[in-house]
Amino acid sequence: MVYITRRERFCAAHKLYREDWPAEKNLEIFGKCSNPNWHGHNYDLYVTVKSKPDPETGFVVDYRIMSEIITEKIIDKVDHRNLNLDVDFMKGIMTSTENLAIAIWKELEEPFRQMGVVLYSVRIQETENNSVEYFGQPS
Repeated sequence: MVYITRRERFCAAHKLYREDWPAEKNLEIFGKCSNPNWHGHNYDLYVTVKSKPDPETGFVVDYRIMSEIITEKIIDKVDHRNLNLDVDFMKGIMTSTENLAIAIWKELEEPFRQMGVVLYSVRIQETENNSVEYFGQPS
């Protein structure tokens, strides 16, 4: 089994805020991330798939095709957008990086399965010091 990873980048705004909580509680729990005027990140998205290399090409999957799938399913929808307001697959979901990784997984799992590879992980680097990695639900 060979694992390959493609990195893509996007910039997006969001806020961590629960409408059913008063502003004070949101500030207490989420700190400056609950800013009513939003805040943004320059995200690095790492998508890893696994499979045996094709005997003819030596590829697990062509990186160009991998990039096209990630761009169509994710980057085109999130780049320079508001995750809370603009992104269909984040509607009604708290826009924590953890939830974003899970939602991205759900968007990518089937397209990669159709290509004959298994989605292994989705990693999002939110800041220089903070990242989330999701490996899907256990079978």
